[in-house]
Amino acid sequence: MKVSIFSTKSYDRQFFTAANAKYQHEMTFLESRLDHQTALLAKGAIAVCVFVNDEVDKKTIEALASQNVSLIALRSAGYNHVDVQAAKNMGIKLVRVPAYSPHAVAEHTVGLILTLNRKLHRAYNRVREGNFSLEGLLGFDLHGRTIGIIGSGRIGAVVAKIMTGFGCKVIAYDLYHNPQCEAISVRYVDMPQLLSQSDIISIHCPLTSETYHLVDKKAIAQMKPHVMLINTSRGALIDTNAVITALKSSQIGALGLDVYEQELELFFEDRSDRILQDDTFARLMTFPNVMITGHQAFFTEDAMQAIAEVTLANITQIEQGQICENEI
Repeated sequence: MKVSIFSTKSYDRQFFTAANAKYQHEMTFLESRLDHQTALLAKGAIAVCVFVNDEVDKKTIEALASQNVSLIALRSAGYNHVDVQAAKNMGIKLVRVPAYSPHAVAEHTVGLILTLNRKLHRAYNRVREGNFSLEGLLGFDLHGRTIGIIGSGRIGAVVAKIMTGFGCKVIAYDLYHNPQCEAISVRYVDMPQLLSQSDIISIHCPLTSETYHLVDKKAIAQMKPHVMLINTSRGALIDTNAVITALKSSQIGALGLDVYEQELELFFEDRSDRILQDDTFARLMTFPNVMITGHQAFFTEDAMQAIAEVTLANITQIEQGQICENEI
């Protein structure tokens, strides 16, 4: 099948080319981000492959349909950036990669927790400058602390297992209880209990209309003072302005983000020689107790191999008229 792959970097080309040795699809790698204008670049393709910051709205889908594109393959788990109903109306199939490596995201989550708690980023810079003072680097033992996990799916369950290994008390909120979590003594509670009892809160749920700004001013007010908040899921799960206010008052004691609700014009590109136009993001960067990474939690060799393999397998199944369990 002829496939146009949008928003590609060198690492995408590397892993997709290696995985395609098995499938032999005709792939065209495009650096451009997909939107209704760049959709013209998919001319002649039967399928397009997209990433999290591609704009797959109704207008883009109509542009793809006009060029006889019949399949959109997401190389990601979330699909909040896709107008699913528009795709169905146009007869375009959608497939995704629901689980590439929960360990990659979970381990990055724990990395953020450790970095923020022990101020590793600040200590690293100090030592490089010959400053060996310990002032301002005081952390706390994770052992015995309460970790609240919002969303106990594949990733949340791995985070729970890791934090249990640290000797933490793990509580979780989810509409569906995960037997793997219950097996390691994770206690399910309602949202107000999780917010009020947790020393660290980590978010691992999808972005939907119901979860948009799940962490808002009201939710933050229910949290313990000086709580640590971690988000490696989707940026719009938290109200950034409310979080900034809470950082200023120390209601939130530390913030770790791998995602940002306005990341579309920021992440995945080198912008080091440009003036930052996002004032909200710039404000976040001024806090010494905030750690931000650029949507890299998924970025391991294992995850990239799985993404390429599953994406191409999805395309092959659709091409051959088979049932694809990853179809949306």
